[in-house]
Amino acid sequence: MKKVIFWDFDGVILNSNAIRDQGFEAVLKGFPKEEVDQLIQFHQSNGGLSRYVKFRYFFEEIRKVSITDDQVAEWAAKFSAIMLAQLKDPNLLIQETVSFIKTMGHNHRMFIVSGSDQTELRTLCEFHGLSPFFERIHGSPTPKKEWVHAILEEEQLDSQECVLIGDSINDYEAANVNGIDFMAYNNEELEEKTTYQLDFRSER
Repeated sequence: MKKVIFWDFDGVILNSNAIRDQGFEAVLKGFPKEEVDQLIQFHQSNGGLSRYVKFRYFFEEIRKVSITDDQVAEWAAKFSAIMLAQLKDPNLLIQETVSFIKTMGHNHRMFIVSGSDQTELRTLCEFHGLSPFFERIHGSPTPKKEWVHAILEEEQLDSQECVLIGDSINDYEAANVNGIDFMAYNNEELEEKTTYQLDFRSER
């Protein structure tokens, strides 16, 4: 049994992926639909990337216009306001995961590393009563792979005792580049990359 679990958030703890799709559509409603659709496709293929990267991709790669860091932050803040209004719904919590966290969390050291905005992420964890179960909760704009690396070093963790649970290719890459095991959750296309399987039911 792994002693340390790094958790992704969207699609693993909170069933928020579809709502985030709608959030991008809402915040960018003044732009051509075909351009927004391209962003949604990029977003869905790169769930673990931060919104800061996605907004920059939208303007620089899809619209072919320059955008400053301050402007990216403004778009991210607009997006976050929409998300906070919708993601406080308790029905969005993924019960299998939350039950494991609450009943078995004491057997593990647990951290959240997410592509979601860090302030928004911590607000949602506090609202849903999840904060006490995690030693650290981190999100964007710092990339996930950098947070995993920092936590491994700062907490002096043995990489062989760690697993990252996520639902996107970016989660796998964050685990792989840091030399820890990966478990795909709620994504059949990633199952072949799973190197450690945690059975939530048998662990209870």
